[in-house]
Amino acid sequence: MKILAGLGNYEPKYLRNRHNVGFMAMDIIAHAWSAGPWRKRFHGLATELVIGSNKLLLLKPQTFYNNAGNSVGAAAAFYRVKPENIVVFHDELDLAPGKFRMKMGGGAAGNNGIKSITSQLGPDFRRARIGIGHPGDRNRVTGYVLSDFAKAEEAWLIDLLDAIADSLDLLAAGDYDAFQTRVTHKAPAPEVVKRGPEAD
Repeated sequence: MKILAGLGNYEPKYLRNRHNVGFMAMDIIAHAWSAGPWRKRFHGLATELVIGSNKLLLLKPQTFYNNAGNSVGAAAAFYRVKPENIVVFHDELDLAPGKFRMKMGGGAAGNNGIKSITSQLGPDFRRARIGIGHPGDRNRVTGYVLSDFAKAEEAWLIDLLDAIADSLDLLAAGDYDAFQTRVTHKAPAPEVVKRGPEAD
């Protein structure tokens, strides 16, 4: 089994925030692959699906973003899933809007949700990083991530989330490089956007 966890905040006022793009990814995946209903489990909402011979648990922690480790850790312990078989989908300030990168391990880079999961699992889980860009001033970061995607961003956002869902068979099979390649091919990042610092 693999656990796919999307980061976000559960209250309705946060629904369309940049910080909730991990939740958005889980919802698109669940819809595209006809997953069962979301149920309250592991301090979150969870549903399961099977692709080929590969079983996936989709998880949306209901602990608020900064405490997501409590939910992901509980699911991992219950199913005895190793960190390398856990993929966390989250917003990434250090990638330009619309860019997508997979990463194994590493630091939290100031992301408190990743920091919380690391405290439960250690650093060696996979991150599916969805670029949202940087506001340019660190003092504006909190307001930026807790604000809704702009209307001008909706086209690339929808394309990227659809590409993630369409490519899920590769992720389910453990072919993470091919998954990233197909996602970025299906939904190339927009060229004309307000760009922030970028790190691969």
